[in-house]
Order: sequence, then structure tokens, then C-alpha cells
Amino acid sequence: MRKNILAGNWKMNLSENEAIQLAKEVSEINMSNVEVIIFPPVIYIPSIAKLGLNLKFGAQNFYPKDKGAFTGEISINQLKDAGISYVLIGHSERRTILKEDNEFLKEKVNAALELDIHVIFCCGEELKIREQGVENEFVKSQLEESLFHLTGDQLKNITIAYEPIWAIGTGLTASKEQAEAMHLYIRETLAQKYTKDLAAEISILYGGSCNPSNASELFACPNVDGGLIGGAALKSTDFNSIANSF
Repeated sequence: MRKNILAGNWKMNLSENEAIQLAKEVSEINMSNVEVIIFPPVIYIPSIAKLGLNLKFGAQNFYPKDKGAFTGEISINQLKDAGISYVLIGHSERRTILKEDNEFLKEKVNAALELDIHVIFCCGEELKIREQGVENEFVKSQLEESLFHLTGDQLKNITIAYEPIWAIGTGLTASKEQAEAMHLYIRETLAQKYTKDLAAEISILYGGSCNPSNASELFACPNVDGGLIGGAALKSTDFNSIANSF
């Protein structure tokens, strides 16, 4: 039975006091039917770790080398020392703004799994790709080039988040039918590469502007196992409302 997961990506927001307060409020969410994970700005991870909350947390980014002359970067080893158990890899903003390609993301996946850090791997297409009608092929290539070297056992430490980039901050909205269609396609692609049983175990999250008003219908889709939440994760009332949508 795969998990329902709600992941809050705080991105480059909040002060330290705001982050601590939000973490405390999120930790009070009823987690009986959903696994809740937060991704605060990296500088606040030690402060949140010290709180000892009943709450999983992870890092939004890292550099895939153990150590070395990489000014300004943080290694997965250092983040594990800080207490994380999850990382985001392949987020659309890292791909589009910071130009991280599939091969570099593959390096990140390998580095995280070597230290038993669970990966939330993001994939998804821009508007021009969907307009060309090749969104399935595009997403499949992201999976093939960054994940399909993994063994089945390694894949069990991966959660996939589908981000329709064309529906994030654009005024456009992905329908529940569009979300379910891509989630089903991703699961079928995993089944073709691995096995149907293994594909059925992998949680696939929706990451396209999920909010309290559309969460219930999205989470009702058979292959949508939760959400990777951006803006709505910065308000505990909104995040709690989304958690109650399962």
C-alpha cells in the first residue's frame, strides 16, 4: 500500500522565527492518514531539527559531491548531519532557472541514495512541450535519464512529483483529468521498466499549484498520492486544509 504524502516546499521564504513557528503549527496536523514533510530554507534546518517535533523535514537542494572546492554549496553528507531524511531533486525551478539537466540530476539521485536519504524527484513539462503534444515522451525522458539506472530496491526510496510547469503561476490550471492522465502514464512507464507491483508501490505527487480549493478532487484521482505544495505550504491553515483533503 503506497503512502499518501504531503510535502511543503517553503522555497526562499520566511525569517527564522517565522519558519520555527510554521514548523510547530504544521507538526500539529493530524498525520494518521498522510505523511507530512517540510522543506524549509537550508539555513533554518538546524533550528527546526532542535525543536524535536514529530515532523519529517528535508532539503530543497544540495551539491552531489562529498566535499571539495565548491564555494557556496552544501553536500548531502552535511545535510544528513543536520538531520534531514528527504531531499528534493529536479524541481522545475532548479531545471529552468538554474539549468540543472538530467545527467546532473542523476548524480544527485545517486549521492542521496548512497546515504539512504529519500528522494522526491520532480518531473514535468513546459507549455510549449504540451502544446506540441509530446508531454508524455518528454516526461519519460526525464525519468529514463535520471532514474532508470536504479535497481528496483533503490527505486523504493524514490517518490515522484509531477509538476506541469505550464500550470504553475501562469493563470492556467491543470484539470484533474490531465493530472490523472500523466500520473497514470508515469506509473505505467515505471511498470514497463520494472514491474507492475513495484510501480504500484511508488507514490506520485501532484505539484501544479495544488491548494485548498482543488486538493480534494486531485487527491480523489486513483494515481494521485498527494501533493508537493508551494505557496499554500506557507500558511498552516491552508496546509492543514489540504492535509484534510485526503
